Amino acid sequence: MCILPYKILLSLMIDIISLASNIYTPPFPRILRLRVMIKEVKTQANVGVGVDVLWKALAKDLKDILPKMMPNLVKGADMLEGDGGLGTIYLFNFGPGIKTMTYQKERVSEFDESVHRIGLEVIEGGHLDHGFSHHKATFQLTSTGEQETLIDVTISYESATEEDIMPPNTPSSTLLFIKNLENYLVHGAP
Repeated sequence: MCILPYKILLSLMIDIISLASNIYTPPFPRILRLRVMIKEVKTQANVGVGVDVLWKALAKDLKDILPKMMPNLVKGADMLEGDGGLGTIYLFNFGPGIKTMTYQKERVSEFDESVHRIGLEVIEGGHLDHGFSHHKATFQLTSTGEQETLIDVTISYESATEEDIMPPNTPSSTLLFIKNLENYLVHGAP
């Protein structure tokens, strides 16, 4: 009896399924290399806003708040599909402060109100037009006091090429967004 190593067996199975269904599937080593390309950048910030107020801003009112909070960067935001929960699709139109992108569509790909977690994944335009094949920002809110919230942010991304193209200022841009949101919620619209 001949026992094949599982990687070879899996590769053969993929090839057989591919041939049987007339669908081209890249060789096994390419599949492994693509899965390794997804990377994550993490950052966190404490803000002086209660978790319920912050959750409402991020999960319910984001499309209304962004153009008011950062009018030079976001000139408009629309909800194209959904009700703000899982599967909702937003369209963000960028202003003159973002010269390299005109718009970005994002889908709510994670939404758990019980733990205050929301994930927004780019599905068209924006980052996908600038070398990314995947870009997602996930916000996890944790109450640390009556008017204190810890925000953990995870940005997962995959390059359309094998180069690592994540701009080095992504964590600082995310923190700037969080601080602008905090300022907006504490002091109101500018």
